[in-house]
Amino acid sequence: MIEDWKELIANMDVGVKNLRQGAPDIMKSFAEMARAAQGGSALDSKTKELIALAIGVATRCAPCIAYHAQGAVKCGATREEVAETMGMAIYMGAGPSVMYAAQALEAFDQLAGR
Repeated sequence: MIEDWKELIANMDVGVKNLRQGAPDIMKSFAEMARAAQGGSALDSKTKELIALAIGVATRCAPCIAYHAQGAVKCGATREEVAETMGMAIYMGAGPSVMYAAQALEAFDQLAGR
């Protein structure tokens, strides 16, 4: 398991910055897509972060888990909301999602200062 989710975020921030410098047009388009996905009014920001966290689990993307656990913390998600979201991720992703759901809950706890 990953032991320091804050360190993972810091390391990925450096990597993403380097990618942004190497492929600025692609990364600009990606940032615009992210803003568009986070826009709208039918779903609140917390719900969108929980969905993204579940997708991070289902796709087994540790950096995605870190960033969206941090986003869930910032949006005021509760541990109970994250745990229920992980239940849906497990349901949709089966056994391997169990392992990543455990990491996502660990990341949320760590980033929430628990």
